[in-house]
Amino acid sequence: MSVPEDRIPTPRRALQPRAHQQEEDGIFRRSAYPLTLILVAIVAIVAITVVGFLLKRHPVDLPLSKALNGLHTGAFGAVTSAVYHIFSPVPAIIVTVVICALIWLVGKSLRTAVAFGGLVAVTWLPSAVVKAIVHRPRPDVALLSHPFTPVQTDPSFPSGHTVFIVAFVIGVAYLLRGSRWSGLWTVVGTLLVIVVALSIMIDAMHYPTDVLASIVWSLSVAPAVRVVGVDMIMPRIPFLAPPGTPELTR
Repeated sequence: MSVPEDRIPTPRRALQPRAHQQEEDGIFRRSAYPLTLILVAIVAIVAITVVGFLLKRHPVDLPLSKALNGLHTGAFGAVTSAVYHIFSPVPAIIVTVVICALIWLVGKSLRTAVAFGGLVAVTWLPSAVVKAIVHRPRPDVALLSHPFTPVQTDPSFPSGHTVFIVAFVIGVAYLLRGSRWSGLWTVVGTLLVIVVALSIMIDAMHYPTDVLASIVWSLSVAPAVRVVGVDMIMPRIPFLAPPGTPELTR
């Protein structure tokens, strides 16, 4: 019995996912519990803001911050300071834009580039609003054995560096979801978060609770941002909608 030529599983054919599989993979895989994720994000934002005000009045982790800053010596201290500068806002924006450009140009997918960039940006930038509202001072440099220079005068809670790196790692994890690289990125991304978190605590640029709150922020907010942005908004924008999506009637 002969097999039709178009049914033969050639390597090229096997590597071409069906249209519905493309939408189920990576950052476009729809969440099974969208409303739950949105609710979790709202609760987390409110809770983090309230905790920030409490920590502003009672810096219970100041002794730990001072102890960690004692490690800021020699080459080790130079490395932690370098990490702080590398993931400062301007380099972070540049890295995100470059990744988005590579996704668009190399991966030939504007939709994926917008989904990734939007997730990172919308998870990261609103944390600055909470930082301004809470306005928790950074650890007092007069109490530190190795104060960071130049002195940073903006508020401390939450840590923008940590919110960004966790959002970035989550964004890449979404991109690689379902691929053979997913497990490796989980390990690499976790190590990257640990390095950045420890560096800014050893620099005493942030209290440990600033860092912890920032990790919780990104873990809670990023999935909701993906639901709202990718599942709800992008399908309504003609040039970002999935292939084959019928035009919305006005």
